[in-house]
Amino acid sequence: MSEVVGATHAFHDVEYAEDWARRFEPTPERLHLFETIWQQLQETVPADGHVVELGIGPAYLAAYLLERMPRITYEGVDFSQPMLTQAAARLAGFGERVQFQQADLLGDSWGGDLARTPSAIVSTWALHDLGGEAQTLHVYRACAATLPAGGVLLNGDFIKPDGTRLPFEAGRFPIGRHLELLLEAGFTDRRCLHLWEEEIEAATASQNYACLLGRV
Repeated sequence: MSEVVGATHAFHDVEYAEDWARRFEPTPERLHLFETIWQQLQETVPADGHVVELGIGPAYLAAYLLERMPRITYEGVDFSQPMLTQAAARLAGFGERVQFQQADLLGDSWGGDLARTPSAIVSTWALHDLGGEAQTLHVYRACAATLPAGGVLLNGDFIKPDGTRLPFEAGRFPIGRHLELLLEAGFTDRRCLHLWEEEIEAATASQNYACLLGRV
């Protein structure tokens, strides 16, 4: 395989965003990622805590968590208005428990513009699209600065698996490097909780994703 493992996106285009959402409807493996995030939040977030999602997209994770944590409030951050429109439609039944912010995660204002101080920040399949290690570190630092002591970041994202000879896009890099960047950003507790759909020899753009935890 000579092509780079990765994908290009046009999330500001309505039709593209809707098609992406259809392709990323939760599979059993993806629901296991959601469950892993939920289990960690149950252990760390107060019953009435505030959860922020970076790159909320079509809000599949948000709906999963809001249904199972009936007293939390939730804030979705995304740079794509078509995605925020989808998220608002999917989460309409949760009423005032949900808020949204349109923002570039590589900007410096989203953390200060949140409605409440978050007990946790979550993200799935988003940060790899920012471009590479430097951009991911920027977001990790912003998260560490935004979270209170004991707050947790849970990033479920595509990675480059150890042992592969395939070229991967720059935003997909090894778990070990993520853990190094979390330390550099200010997270004292750093772990990989699980790796799903690991494929080394013939990876596609929708395989090899991990749940990474950082605690300040």
